[in-house]
Amino acid sequence: MTHALLVIDVQNDFCPGGALAVAEGDEIVAPINAMMDEFDAVILTQDWHPAGHSSFASSHDGKNPFDLVDMPYGPQVLWPDHCVQGTRGAGFHPELRTYGDLILRKGFRSAIDSYSAFFENDHQTPTGLKGYLDTRGIDRLTLVGLATDYCVRYSAVDAARLGFDVTVRMGACRAIDMDGSLAAAEQAMRDAGVVLT
Repeated sequence: MTHALLVIDVQNDFCPGGALAVAEGDEIVAPINAMMDEFDAVILTQDWHPAGHSSFASSHDGKNPFDLVDMPYGPQVLWPDHCVQGTRGAGFHPELRTYGDLILRKGFRSAIDSYSAFFENDHQTPTGLKGYLDTRGIDRLTLVGLATDYCVRYSAVDAARLGFDVTVRMGACRAIDMDGSLAAAEQAMRDAGVVLT
């Protein structure tokens, strides 16, 4: 089996001081850097929103961050403006090793959000990652990054559904954990056959 490390969204806006900061998000950088050499390939994802993205609360009159709205593709949490293309917030954490095999940018379509590294939030529009992994002969994935209960969760579940052997190293992830979202994410990943270590 060819084994890749998938590093999810370790970006400035998801780290302390960022627009959508995950508590202790910066604490995973050193462990991720240390494990990179264990893998046959390293792939990093990057949230990459245009200004005025439809998932931003600021794009909806009278709505606040973390409100839930119905979009054509289903329920959508509204977020503070974050990871806007070309801004410092969208950049990787400055101490993260970024010389991997691939950097995949997601969430760049203004009308739809993208938690998963594999699909937009309609669960149908592919990002192209599966094709890349298949072409490289990669069949085993270990996921780390931010945030456990959103982009890591959806990426891991989609990867398992697509037939990959998937592990999430929980010690190298951090969660937003709103209203029990971390426990729900852990259960969803286990139900999909993802191994949590």
